[in-house]
Amino acid sequence: MPPITTGSRDGLSRRALLASATALALAGVAQAAPRRADHAALIKRLIGQMTLDEKIGQLNQVPGGRQKALNSKIDAAQLDLVRKGAIGSYLHVAGADFLRELQRVAVEESRLKIPLLFGIDVIHGFRTIFPVPLGLAATFDPDIARACSRVAAIETSISGLHWTFTPMVDIARDPRWGRIVEGAGEDPYLGSRMAEAQILGLQTDDLSGKDVILACAKHFGAYGAAMGGRDYDSADLSERTLQEVCMPPFYASVRAGAGSFMTAFNDIAGVPTTANEALVRGQLREHWGYQGLVVSDWNAILELINHGIAETPAQAAALALKAGVDMDMAGGVYAGHLREAVEADKGLLPYLDQAVGRVLATKARLGLFDDPFRFGDAAREKTELNSPAHRAVAGEAARKAIVLLKNDGGLLPLPAGKRVAVIGALADDASSALGSWRARGQVADVKTLLAALRETGAAIDYQPGAAPRGDDASGIPAAVAAARAADVVLLVIGEDYDHSAESRSRSDITLPGVQSQLAQAVLATGKPVVVVLMNGRPIALAEILGKAGAAIETWFLGVESGPAIVDVLTGKVSPAGRLPAGLPRNSGTSPTFYAHNPTGRPADADLLKDTARYHDVEVGPLYPFGHGLSYASFAYADLALDRAAIGLDSAVAISLSVTNTGKVAADEVVQLYVRDPVALVARPVKELRGFVRVALKPGETRRVTFRLTAAQVAFWDAGRWRVQAGRIDVMIGASSDDIRLRGSFMVAADGWTTEPAASLLTPVTVA
Repeated sequence: MPPITTGSRDGLSRRALLASATALALAGVAQAAPRRADHAALIKRLIGQMTLDEKIGQLNQVPGGRQKALNSKIDAAQLDLVRKGAIGSYLHVAGADFLRELQRVAVEESRLKIPLLFGIDVIHGFRTIFPVPLGLAATFDPDIARACSRVAAIETSISGLHWTFTPMVDIARDPRWGRIVEGAGEDPYLGSRMAEAQILGLQTDDLSGKDVILACAKHFGAYGAAMGGRDYDSADLSERTLQEVCMPPFYASVRAGAGSFMTAFNDIAGVPTTANEALVRGQLREHWGYQGLVVSDWNAILELINHGIAETPAQAAALALKAGVDMDMAGGVYAGHLREAVEADKGLLPYLDQAVGRVLATKARLGLFDDPFRFGDAAREKTELNSPAHRAVAGEAARKAIVLLKNDGGLLPLPAGKRVAVIGALADDASSALGSWRARGQVADVKTLLAALRETGAAIDYQPGAAPRGDDASGIPAAVAAARAADVVLLVIGEDYDHSAESRSRSDITLPGVQSQLAQAVLATGKPVVVVLMNGRPIALAEILGKAGAAIETWFLGVESGPAIVDVLTGKVSPAGRLPAGLPRNSGTSPTFYAHNPTGRPADADLLKDTARYHDVEVGPLYPFGHGLSYASFAYADLALDRAAIGLDSAVAISLSVTNTGKVAADEVVQLYVRDPVALVARPVKELRGFVRVALKPGETRRVTFRLTAAQVAFWDAGRWRVQAGRIDVMIGASSDDIRLRGSFMVAADGWTTEPAASLLTPVTVA
C-alpha cells in the first residue's frame, strides 16, 4: 500500500470508483444487517427512485438547534424541507415526543418516506454525566468505560436520538491542545482499548436492538497531532508515526463495529482529511474494509476553501465526496452545491450513489425502516434519566478515575476529627464538575466536593480564595487565615470546565488566573496541604506539587464528583487511577511522552554530557504515563515466560504474581511494556502492550498472565507492518517509569502482518 498522507490515489484499487450503487448498498447492509430483515432490496429500490435532489438530501445533516437550545431551529420551513426529502439527518435535537413528531413528518409526508437520523454530542453522558473521557481513561478499566457508555446509550435512545459523535479516539501527546480532554491521552494501546469499550457500550452487538445508539469514531486522521497543540492546525508527521500512533485506535474502532466515522478538520502534510481520498476511501474503506457512514466535522467541507485546495463550494463538495465523506455536517455545501458539481462532472454520480447507499444502510442497521418510531420513550425519560442506578455507575467511574499523585508521610487518607480548610472556588463549582460537552447534563444534578464534605459532619471552613480565572486576589487573605486555623488544608485548584475544550488551546498550561498566587500563599502557612486538582488536561504545577504534602488528580468527574473525591480523601476507597498522559514539568517541555525514541544521545541527568534534554529542567515529565499511587503497597514477583521464542503465528504467555503487602484492600494496575532493542529503525524505549486492574485484599496474591503475539511488536516499514526476528524486551510494572520485573523472548523469523500493532488486544487472565 502506498503512503496515504498525500492526496494521490495512484496504485490503489479503482473498484470502489466503478462499483454500482447496488453493490455499495449491499456492502453497507451486509456489514451488520438487522437480523429480522434484509434491506438490500429496499435500498436498491430507493436509490433507483430518488431524484438527484433527494439523493443529495440524504447527505445533508442540519443543525436543529444549538447546544444550549436544542430543537430551536425546527420551524415550518424546516418541516417543508423534510417533506421534500432535502434533509437526511438532524443534530442538536432531543426529546422523545418532539422527535417522534419530526420523524412522523418524514415517514408519512415525504414522497419516499425515508426516516431521519437524529444525532447529538453525547461525549461522556447524556443526562447522567460521567468523568470526562481523559478521566475515564485514567481508570485503566475498559469495563467501567463500557458501562458508562451503556448508560449513555440508554438515556440517549429513550430521548429519541439515534446517533452520537463519540468516541474521540485521537491520540494526544501535547497537553496544550484543548481537546485532549475528549480522548484517552497519549498512548495508542490504551486508546484502542477505551475506543472498543465505548463503542460496544453504545452499540452493543446489534444496532437494531433495544436502547442502542450509533457510535462515531472521530476524528479520523491526525487531529490530535496538530502542530503546537493549536486546535485545527496542520499535522506534519512521518508515515510511521501516523500508522503506529494515530491509526491504531481507529482500526480498533473498525474491528469493534463502529457504525460511523468522522473526518478530522486538519490536514496531514497539506492534505485535509475531509478531502484525503487516499486516507478515507483508500485506507479506511478499501484497505480496512470499512463500509459504515463517514460524516464530516462541522462545516469542514466548506473549510476546504480556507485550506486552499478548493476555490468554490462546488469544488469542495466534489473533493469531499470523492474522498469518501458521505454526509455534510452543518455546512450546507452538499445541499447547496453538489448538484452543480455533479452536473459539471457526471463521474461523480457513482460516488453519490455510494454515499446515499451508506446513509440508507445505516438507517437500516438501526432498524428505522422496520420501525421509525422505535427510539424515544417519554415515560422512561421521566424515570430513567439521571436515575439512582445510573448515578451509581457514575460514582464508580468517578472513584476509579482519581489518581493519587503523591502522598508524603501518609498524609492521606485524612484522619477523622481534624479541622479542614477547603480553599479554592472549584470545590463548589458544580458546572465545572460536568466538564465540557455535557449534553443534557444539569448543574443541579451535581454534588460538589464541598457539599459532600459537609455531609460527613467534618469541621469545614470554606474559602474560595480566587476564581479559576480572573485577577481578583482579594479573597486570598481570608483563605490564608482559614489555612492557619486548620489542621489540614484541601487546596482545590485547576481549570474551569471551559478552559480545556474544543478551540481552547493554551500556550501556558500552568494555573490560570491568580490561583498560583493563592496556592503559594496557602503553602507558605506551613500547614499540611493536600492539592485536589480539577482539570481537563495535564497541567504544569511542578513547584506547587513539590511543596504540597499530597496531591490527587480528579479531572472533571461528573455528577458524582464530590462523593467520589470524599471517598478517596477519607480512605473509604483506595485510589488506583493512572495517568493516561504524563504531567509536564512546565509548558515549554510539551509535548513530552513516554514512548519516545532513545536518540543517539539519550537524556542523562549529568548536565556535563551532551544529551537530548533541556538544561533548565529535570529529565522527563513530573509524573509519567501510567503513574498512580495507592494507600496499599504491592510486590511483584515470579516473572515467567512460557517459551523462549515465538513464531509469526504463535504467542508467549508472560506471567507474574502481584501481592497486596499493605493493610487495606486496593486495586493495582499491572502494566506490560515491550521494546525491540535492535531493529531496522529506531524503536521507542517502551510501548504499552497490556494492562489489567486487579482488586487485592491485604496479603492476597494473584497470578496475572498476558498473551503477546509477534504481530504486537510489528512496526511500519515501506507501507506494511514488518515483524523482525530478534529479541523483544518485556517490562512489567506499576507505571511507565516504575518497572518491577524484566524479561525477554525471541521472535524466531522475519515476516509481515496486516494490522496496526497497538490496536491488537493482549488477552489477560487473573487467577
